[in-house]
Amino acid sequence: MASLIEDLMTTLESQIKEYEKLLELSKKKTPVIVQGDTEQLRLITDEEQSVMDALAALESKRIEVTKDIANVINKDVESLKLSVLIEILNKQPAEQKRLADIKDRLKTVVDSVKMINDQNKELIAHALEMVEFDLNLIKSMRQAPETNNYGRTAINDGSILGGTVGGFDAKQ
Repeated sequence: MASLIEDLMTTLESQIKEYEKLLELSKKKTPVIVQGDTEQLRLITDEEQSVMDALAALESKRIEVTKDIANVINKDVESLKLSVLIEILNKQPAEQKRLADIKDRLKTVVDSVKMINDQNKELIAHALEMVEFDLNLIKSMRQAPETNNYGRTAINDGSILGGTVGGFDAKQ
């Protein structure tokens, strides 16, 4: 049981390190989003993907270790949370304190990543709104108003004043 708890704590500490990397990348991403540097954003996103791959592998290992612990102590794996394990370790104060510290650090770093990612999500949403606004502005500048000429059937058969209503000209 002691080796399983040690494996769990080692895995969780590794997850904390990976989440800290993810947090730093998310912080680096914020000014890049504001600047609109898509190439740098792509590079950061590629780095984030490799961190996420490492986190996925660590999560699989954590799940396996948790299943093994649940089997040893005869508990349901779904109800076996870190807080329950901390309580179970009350006769081993050193391990109990270490696991409680790990739990607190993990929660803190995950909450920080979530907060920065929510902020980045808002920045991206605003950037997309600005792009949409610019596209609509460009489109409206290319369109002239329609004349109000009516035919015998009282249907507007006016034409558009000015040039053509074309799309994007890649040659310009």
